[in-house]
Amino acid sequence: MVGSALQRRLSLDPSIEIVTRTHEELDLCEQAEVRTFFATHEIDEVYLAAGRVGGIYANDTYPADFIYQNLAIETNVIHEACSAGVSRLLFLGSSCIYPREAPQPMMENELLNGYLEPTNEPYAVAKIAGIKLCESYNRQHGTDYRSVMPTNLYGPGDNFHQENSHVVPALLRRFHQAVKDKATSVTLWGSGKPLREFLHVDDMASASVHVMDLPLARYQEATEPRLSHINVGSGQEWSIAELADMVAEVTGFTGDIKYNTSMPDGTPRKLMDNRRLSALGWKPSYELKEGLHQAYDWYVQHFDRTRTA
Repeated sequence: MVGSALQRRLSLDPSIEIVTRTHEELDLCEQAEVRTFFATHEIDEVYLAAGRVGGIYANDTYPADFIYQNLAIETNVIHEACSAGVSRLLFLGSSCIYPREAPQPMMENELLNGYLEPTNEPYAVAKIAGIKLCESYNRQHGTDYRSVMPTNLYGPGDNFHQENSHVVPALLRRFHQAVKDKATSVTLWGSGKPLREFLHVDDMASASVHVMDLPLARYQEATEPRLSHINVGSGQEWSIAELADMVAEVTGFTGDIKYNTSMPDGTPRKLMDNRRLSALGWKPSYELKEGLHQAYDWYVQHFDRTRTA
C-alpha cells in the first residue's frame, strides 16, 4: 500500500527513475539478495516502506514472524545501502513505537519512556530498532538516513485479509460482507472506545517525499541528534465506534453494531503530535470519510465486484 502510494507521488517528477522489486523478485530478509541488488543498481535514494504488518490478531498470533522479518528487512536494507554508498534513505516506522500510556498527543521525545503495548510489542521493538539503525549509521558513517513515524494508514492497495488486516480495511470488508449477506448485525472486537488517528496513504507518501526533500540542516533543526524521527499524522482522532459508524454508512450497512468486550482493545488512545512536521510546511489533504469512500471503491474493484451497497 505505502510503496504504491510512494510510486504515485514520485512519478509526478519525470526526472526521477523509480526502481522497485516485488517480494517474489527480491526477498529483503535475505542479506545476500539485498547486497546483490545494491551492487547491480546505482541507487541514489531509498524509501524503506517494506515490512510485515497487521492488526491486533496478527501481531498477537505471529510475534516471532513480526519481530524477525521486520528486523531482517531493515537491517539488511540499511546496512547494504550504506555499504553500497547510498547516502540518503527514509525509514518508515509506526506510531506503536510509543509507550502504551504515553501522554497524548504523543511527542517524538516519548520514545523509550515507558512500556509498550503488549499485543504488538515485538513489531514495535523492531521499528524502534530501525530508527536507531538510521541514527547509528548517521553517527558512524555520515549518512543522511531519516525516519518518519506514520499513524494508522489506510487507502488503495491496503491489506484486506480476513485475519491479518488493520482496523480500517478489516471494517470495510466486514461491513461489505454483512450487506451482501443481508446480516442484521455486526459484532466487533473490544468496547469501541479506543481512540485512533487515521491518515490516507497518499498523504503519507506526500509527507515522506516532503521530509526527504528537506535540506539536511532544516531536517536536523526539526529533530535532535539522538531523536531523529518525525511523526506523521492527521491531527484528528476518532473512536473505533465512530469509525465503525462511518464505515457502515460508506458501505450501506443499516443493521446493529455490537461489541464483544471480552476481546482486547489494544492501546486506549493513539494520537500523534504533528507539530514538528506542520512547522516544516506539510499538512494532510484527505478528510476521513472521503478517504474511506476511496478505499472502499478500491476494495470493491479489486476484490469483490458484486457490490450490493
